[in-house]
Amino acid sequence: MQQVDSKLPFKLVYSLGEHPYLGFLIEPHIVQLNNNGSYSLSYKRIFTNTIGDFQSALDEKDRQLIKLLDEIEQTHIIKRYNKKAMRPVDFFGKIFDQKIFDYIRPKIDQKMLTVLESIRDKPLFLMSKDGYPADQPLQIAEHSTSVLFHFRRNEEETRYFPTLKYEGSRLDFMYKGAQVIINKQAWLLLENTLYHFDQEIDGKKLSPFLNKRFIAVSRATEKKYFETFVTSLIEKYHVYAEGFDIRTHKENATPLIKLFYVPNAESFIQLSFLYGPYEFSSGSEQPITVRLAHDEEQDHYVFHRIRRSLLWEQKQTSFLEELGLRKKDALFGSYTLPAEKNDILDWLNSQQELLQERGFMITQAKGDKRIFIGKTSLEIAVEEGNDWFDIQATAYFGPYEIPFIDLREHILNKHREFTLPNGETAIIPEEWFAQYEHLFQFTTKKDGLKLSKTHIGLLYEISEHTQVSFHRKLEQLLNFDQIDDAPMPKAFHGELRPYQRAGYNWFHFLQHYKFGGCLADDMGLGKTVQTLALLQQQKEGLKNTEHAKASLLILPTSLIYNWQKEAEKFAPELRILLHTGTNRLKDAFGFTHFDLVITTYGIVRSDEELFQKFFFNYIILDESQHIKNPTSKSFKAIKGLKSRNKLALSGTPIENSVGDIWSQMHFANPGLLGSYSYFQKEFVVPIEKKKDESKAQRLQAIIKPFILRRTKDQVAKELPPKTEQTLYCEMLEEQAELYESVKSEYRNALLDNALKQNGKGNQILLLQGLTKLRQIANHPQMLPDVTAKDSGKFDAVIDMIDNVAAEGHKVLIFSQFVKHLQLFKSYFESKRMPYAYLDGSTRDRAEAVSTFKAQQDINLFLISIKAGGVGLNLTEADYVFILDPWWNPAVEQQAIDRSHRIGQTKNVFIYRFISKDTVEEKILALQNKKRALSSALITTEESFVKSLSTEDIQELLR
Repeated sequence: MQQVDSKLPFKLVYSLGEHPYLGFLIEPHIVQLNNNGSYSLSYKRIFTNTIGDFQSALDEKDRQLIKLLDEIEQTHIIKRYNKKAMRPVDFFGKIFDQKIFDYIRPKIDQKMLTVLESIRDKPLFLMSKDGYPADQPLQIAEHSTSVLFHFRRNEEETRYFPTLKYEGSRLDFMYKGAQVIINKQAWLLLENTLYHFDQEIDGKKLSPFLNKRFIAVSRATEKKYFETFVTSLIEKYHVYAEGFDIRTHKENATPLIKLFYVPNAESFIQLSFLYGPYEFSSGSEQPITVRLAHDEEQDHYVFHRIRRSLLWEQKQTSFLEELGLRKKDALFGSYTLPAEKNDILDWLNSQQELLQERGFMITQAKGDKRIFIGKTSLEIAVEEGNDWFDIQATAYFGPYEIPFIDLREHILNKHREFTLPNGETAIIPEEWFAQYEHLFQFTTKKDGLKLSKTHIGLLYEISEHTQVSFHRKLEQLLNFDQIDDAPMPKAFHGELRPYQRAGYNWFHFLQHYKFGGCLADDMGLGKTVQTLALLQQQKEGLKNTEHAKASLLILPTSLIYNWQKEAEKFAPELRILLHTGTNRLKDAFGFTHFDLVITTYGIVRSDEELFQKFFFNYIILDESQHIKNPTSKSFKAIKGLKSRNKLALSGTPIENSVGDIWSQMHFANPGLLGSYSYFQKEFVVPIEKKKDESKAQRLQAIIKPFILRRTKDQVAKELPPKTEQTLYCEMLEEQAELYESVKSEYRNALLDNALKQNGKGNQILLLQGLTKLRQIANHPQMLPDVTAKDSGKFDAVIDMIDNVAAEGHKVLIFSQFVKHLQLFKSYFESKRMPYAYLDGSTRDRAEAVSTFKAQQDINLFLISIKAGGVGLNLTEADYVFILDPWWNPAVEQQAIDRSHRIGQTKNVFIYRFISKDTVEEKILALQNKKRALSSALITTEESFVKSLSTEDIQELLR
């Protein structure tokens, strides 16, 4: 090799040479050209990093080829496959062996194939023995060559040899000095031409015949030879045989589904294909398979060559995957269903007809049990009795009709295997356990299945996925829009909004079917007024009957006066008994003189025996979540009361746990949800701990007919933009005593002295006294050194906050007393309830406002009137609580306008909390009396006090 001058003409050539250890390789070389353009003897082996000044001889394909050939050069191979740096002479002399060659050469072959596929238009030479790269020009055959393997069997032996054919003529390659240069996908060098083949053929199948006419196999070893080598050859190549037969099968295949049933584990199916008597797993993708048959008597061999239609097989596989299956084991051809779906047996039964229509054959693997495979269905017919549904249900397993009640224990105990009359084992569909378990839990077994009418929701839910025939009028229970209008009572003062009228009609519908119910409308939507309309209608409807007329209303102490006020407004003809205080009735007969008896949860506990002696028309629980604990005394006392109808009212029937609903539903419809322990195990734990959606849906289906809930958003169009309500709060005993004491002190000081002579004197003392009374009406702890610790108003506000917060609403809580706000602040912190706070001492007003507006979990905003009455935009809130009345109604309106202003998209509810029989109630009356004057003139407490006459002051302190 002489130096090549890049300033003189040169050319890039590719040279095929045989490496003494690695076999045939191709190398790129730059060869200097003579003046006449012929190749000189000067040349240089080049690599990607030594192209240098010879770039002009290369195109992009050359650069790619050189990079590829770099990787099969001996130095590169030694570096890649030997950890230590080593000279080639040492590597090949001391380390290289047949094992390394067998590992390396297939990788070299792969790169050689890539090069030969791209090198056809490049100068290609056979390298001389002394390494000259441009020795003999080589050409690549334009067309591919075919191979035919011959077998000739006679009495002594079987002879085997290949013949090659190129362009229609036999290619003589034996004893011609031919060489196999690549084994992996054979390339043959013959007389300076490189031949490639029309199919992937291993060069080792040709190598023995380069210098041999045939290979002979004796009769003694032919059977094993046929079973292995010949069978494999027939599968892959064209074979011509004499002395035995080769038969090709191309018949249409049948897809075969085989069930593998695994008790208490994941069953699966295997997909295979039948080509005549031959079965192939869908997991194998060999297009041609050869099976050998030997007739020993005739001493005759037949090779059955089965040609599979892999494209058609793939379509069958895709069809199964479209039906929901997924591969379990690709090699085995097994399939199952995703974990969240039902099991393979349910799938197979439901899809059987479709699969058979598509030509699938269904069978099962051999085992101890014969599993029933066929259509499985259930039909339910329901006959209506007085208080029960009689259920006739039949399960169908193919031709077999099984009374569904026979499966009761299987479904309750989750035992899937059921023996059919023919001895086959039917596998109860997985979905039946979820869908019908509760049907068996709530039915009694008396010559069939009987279900209480209160479980109409459960039955209706079943009808959504099972063929059920039952009295259609009962469907009205689940679609309130179809309930007929009930006539409104004549003496009811007021008009119900459309959604309230729907609730009123629902009450009557429940009454007609002797069901109890729970009205669970959002707070502020008028549960009270709907109920009063019902009570007035009951008074008018029962006038000339002998039925019990008196109804019992049980509620928290803080709501007694509100109900009384609302009743006076909407149903003034109702005769109401407030069964409270110390002078309560001792004889239950006294209840007969009234239409409505109002009492508290606490008094029901005390007077349990008295109430148990009377049969009421309605028992109504307001804020029914008060009995959510089934072990409480209130629940136990109320459970023992008797009435024709039962009704629960609650904006938040579920406050903290799904378990809250059990006792309220048990009150309304005993037995609806089973025992409490059953309810906990069957619903509460799965729903709360395991997030079981199906259990939640089942519970919803059971209770849905008996709970009517409308949210503010649902009825927004029927509501005025702003709804205002005054809530009257009863002071607690110690609180009332303190109030009376302070009131007497100031009344004596003011009225007995200076005010008798001068109505406008001593205004500072009057203002001080009124302020003190207002503070006690709010909470006694607002005064220093007080012994009374609790407040009726505080308890009522907390109850309302719990209700509203549970519904996710945002609330503005206003007071003119910072001390009052701080009491709530301390309570929120003790209960870890997040809140925002703003009073005159708050340094960063903007931060307090933005915190409330932006943070989803902060639903409560405590605001003092002086700090937040103006200048704030808080349209995120849709509830406003006014904790104490202000002298000037305009100031109160400014507070309301923090929420009810431009930008507010929700209906706003305003609640004013007034302590009953206190100066607060009288301030409201004076406000209304002086509203026309005060709205224009009165702006401060002082000016309000100045406007009071002696009669006004006497009224305030009376």
